[in-house]
Amino acid sequence: MSTNNKLAELQARRAALLEGGGAEKTAKQHDAGKLTARERIALLFDEGSFIELDALAGSKDTPCDGVICGYGTVDMRPVFAYSQDFTVKGGSVGLLHGKKIAKVIDMAMKTGAPIVAMLDSGGARIQEGSDALSAMGTVMQKTALASGVVPQIAAVMGPCAGGAAALATLSDFVFMTKEAATLYLSSPSAIKGTTGEDFCGCAEVNAETSGNCQVVSENDEALLSDVRNLLSYLPSNNLEDAPVSGSDEINRVSPVLNTMIPDNDADGYDVKTVISEIADNGSVFEIAAGYAKNMVTALARLDGQTVGFVANQAEKGGLLDAKAAEKATRFVRFCDSFNLPIVTLTDTDGYVASAVEEYAGIARKIAALAYAYAEATVPKLNVILRKACGSAYISMGSKHIGADMTYAWPTAQISVMHAEGAANIIYRKEMQEAENPIAARASFVESFKETYANPYEAAKLGYVDDVIEPDSTRPRIIAALLMLAGKRENLPAKKHGTMPL
Repeated sequence: MSTNNKLAELQARRAALLEGGGAEKTAKQHDAGKLTARERIALLFDEGSFIELDALAGSKDTPCDGVICGYGTVDMRPVFAYSQDFTVKGGSVGLLHGKKIAKVIDMAMKTGAPIVAMLDSGGARIQEGSDALSAMGTVMQKTALASGVVPQIAAVMGPCAGGAAALATLSDFVFMTKEAATLYLSSPSAIKGTTGEDFCGCAEVNAETSGNCQVVSENDEALLSDVRNLLSYLPSNNLEDAPVSGSDEINRVSPVLNTMIPDNDADGYDVKTVISEIADNGSVFEIAAGYAKNMVTALARLDGQTVGFVANQAEKGGLLDAKAAEKATRFVRFCDSFNLPIVTLTDTDGYVASAVEEYAGIARKIAALAYAYAEATVPKLNVILRKACGSAYISMGSKHIGADMTYAWPTAQISVMHAEGAANIIYRKEMQEAENPIAARASFVESFKETYANPYEAAKLGYVDDVIEPDSTRPRIIAALLMLAGKRENLPAKKHGTMPL
């Protein structure tokens, strides 16, 4: 065969690969509101930058063995990705399919580049039996080993069931499309047949009930745009710093913060406004917005540098529960893994007191949150906005578990327990003897706040580094981050801790 014929054969083989499972199946994919695997690749990467790996792996009936793998650039930075092709045997995972993905993960770890997994699969390829299980297990192992080494994002844009659901949630972030994506270990039909319960693994359930999903996007196009945006906040690996992007006036003050805290302690306010006022304009990217709304976690920029914000949502009472602690724990550990400073905004009156929370393991979840903060070695700043009560305050990244700098607003109330409960104990005798116990109690509550719970008492003992004007929070935090830029802290030598996170 001549050289020209050989080139023609190669080009014909490549052209066939581009068709995936064929025009009919591609049309069905589009009718379902989904893009094809290659269309998703094209949207994720900078135009013309994607280089496919193992394109010829597979057979005539299973082109690329149902998964497109390779690397390219996103905003001119290297990224690896794999995209399951639902038009080829439903994107099912077989031995070769798994080997291709494993190679991508290995190369991403070697080169220090993020991984984006575009998941759209019917699950393990039943015809391959234990080979399919081996493939799934290998990919799960590789994903686990890459955790904390390079950022991993799972983009679920179709079915993601069984072991694939566990694989997705091994990633740092799970994105799902609103309509087409599903994620579950046991299918709705299996659950219905076993327990009689109705269940769906849609994006809403995963984002708001189980917390498996951190970002819900309208469709494939919006999701991939959101993934690109998230990548812009992150370093490529655990040895690098996040890219600096844009900025805002360093010394910008925010007068709105001076009136943020209501005069009535029972009234709420939206801590997201506080985060937006502190961060660079337009730079806040909220994580897991639909889950545990009494806790806010977000990436944002300060003087162009990416930081992680963790904040009690006073609009929801600020009380800690198991879900809120779990949400914050995972986010703190991610930030620490990838060299992102952590800014904590504290306003909590304690824990949610209920049997349901105790059964949910709130004690263990709170312990895990304290553990995450205590072992984090990145710069850690804490700003006490209002209430900081008891061990709930301690767990929220306080000075006592390792905050490098702690500031308090003049509205801060730092105490062992909330003022009402504390006054009942300290002034119990006086209340009993008062002619008007109700009025006396109100007076003693205010007396407790002024005498014991004000931020100046904690500042006297060095537990608060400074009491600051709220409108100057942004410049004070930026100054502290500049001071802490060279922070070096080593943990005791050990394989890993034993805290069940």
